[in-house]
Amino acid sequence: MPTDALRPLIRTADLADVPAIATIYGDHVLHGTASFEEVPPSVDEMTGRLRAVLDAGLPYIVAEAQGVIVGFAYAGPHRPRAAYRHTVEDSIYLAPEAQGRGLGRALLDELIRRCEATGRLRQMIAVIGDSANAGSIAVHTRAGFRMVGAMTNVGFKFGRWLDTVIMQRPLGDA
Repeated sequence: MPTDALRPLIRTADLADVPAIATIYGDHVLHGTASFEEVPPSVDEMTGRLRAVLDAGLPYIVAEAQGVIVGFAYAGPHRPRAAYRHTVEDSIYLAPEAQGRGLGRALLDELIRRCEATGRLRQMIAVIGDSANAGSIAVHTRAGFRMVGAMTNVGFKFGRWLDTVIMQRPLGDA
């Protein structure tokens, strides 16, 4: 759990949260390498993404501290083909002021718990943008993920080539 006064409520995201989610994600798109997107998606686009996750029966959660959304996480389908239906891919994004306080781990733990509670999901994949993203790699390692591979120089952003780290964790009895 978070190590300081930031003790957020973690709950299911709803449509009223989308502007805050879009702002947090947009900051990562513009200033970070966790996402390989280069143009922040609109609120309408983010609304569609939220609906798609929830309509698939997968968890999409937010962390709310003192009435403000400070982070979000969701489990989306790993791939669209039917054979992958028991495997999800996690995504976690935090507002700049919420980073480094244990919130990413709290969101990931809750996401794992909710995925396991479905009884139908067996594996969670983390596709981490930028092999230099030590914070995300460490959070996933502490949550029981193991490194299963890396793809080198697959993304180009901010004038440099970026790797993608692939980590995996079983869910439930898998």
